[in-house]
Amino acid sequence: MPVINSLAALAPEMAQWRRWLHRHPELEFDLPVTSAFVAEKLRGFGVDEIHEGIATSGIVALIRGRGEGPVIGLRADMDALPITELTGKDYASENEGKMHACGHDGHTTMLLGAAKYLAETRNFAGTVALLFQPAEESGGGGEVMVREGVMERFGITEVYGIHNAPNVPLGHFYTTQGPLMAAVDTAWVTVTGKGGHAAQPQDCTDPVPAIAAMVTALQTIVSRNLYPMDELVVSVTQIHTGSADNIIPEDGWFCATIRSFTPAVRDLVAARFREIVQGVAAAFGVSAEIRYERGYPPTINDAEKARFAAGVAREVAGEDAVRDNFGREMGAEDFAYMLEARPGAYLFMGIGPGEGLHHPGYDFNDAAAPYGASFFARLVERALPFG
Repeated sequence: MPVINSLAALAPEMAQWRRWLHRHPELEFDLPVTSAFVAEKLRGFGVDEIHEGIATSGIVALIRGRGEGPVIGLRADMDALPITELTGKDYASENEGKMHACGHDGHTTMLLGAAKYLAETRNFAGTVALLFQPAEESGGGGEVMVREGVMERFGITEVYGIHNAPNVPLGHFYTTQGPLMAAVDTAWVTVTGKGGHAAQPQDCTDPVPAIAAMVTALQTIVSRNLYPMDELVVSVTQIHTGSADNIIPEDGWFCATIRSFTPAVRDLVAARFREIVQGVAAAFGVSAEIRYERGYPPTINDAEKARFAAGVAREVAGEDAVRDNFGREMGAEDFAYMLEARPGAYLFMGIGPGEGLHHPGYDFNDAAAPYGASFFARLVERALPFG
């Protein structure tokens, strides 16, 4: 069964919602305008309950079916990114330095479309919990919602989410059983030596070559400390030091992102990172201060739920448009916290050609919204059959 007819007919209205959200991006937990828009739409759809102010600006809305049954959670993230938009669209961001560059405006719209359909038809036995989440990009809003007890409070037994994928054919889906996305950790290192005149290096303790040696040596974690069949990324993404061409700086700092899939690898990297940095610092006669933060855990699909969700996607998109053994990728996603709390699955959905995620020229393809909304709606009807 392809895209649901009523949701295909709703496409122009969903495009209006999405473009309104696109014009009014907000960051992290501070989403008063976005949350108010979502709550207003949900009230108009006639959902049974709306719970606001969860994780500051999140919403949980409940839709009850025609009979008793379990509670399924469907999640959409609502926050934008601190990026200046360069699309030139007539619905471009009106909030300077803020932009929906990851398609969360589209995710929110797809779940709203599914909510409208499910509230009208209620062709299922059980309850749908619509999870509109803040702070996916930064702040871990998914973790906060879980910590605040949304799974227990609303009796959620399984949970699902989707993310748009630029440059994947429109309406195609892909996922995998088990680990899908990586854990992400971040390290900041401040290196302190002794500054002075660049023409008199003998009177200084230069932090620059120490930082350079650390950055190079850290790559040996992947090449020489890791079992070759494991997956790991250690990327130094920033180096900051110095103020003039004739001054040896007093200090400098760099930061790195670390992506992995298993607790053992995560612990190995954390230990080796500290050992390498402190060892190089001692060799160069500088001091090093390390701040190493554990971030989002790996996003791990329940194998059975991933197979089920892929089957639903095939109903919407067709047999040849769905891959359920796509493999892993090194991006991270705080939906991981929800999958730690309850079994479920996360999928990617193609939106056709365009700029990539987090690019100032990115824009969500409104033609994709009926596919995502239909996926959510069919998933509920298949997981909670009535009659």
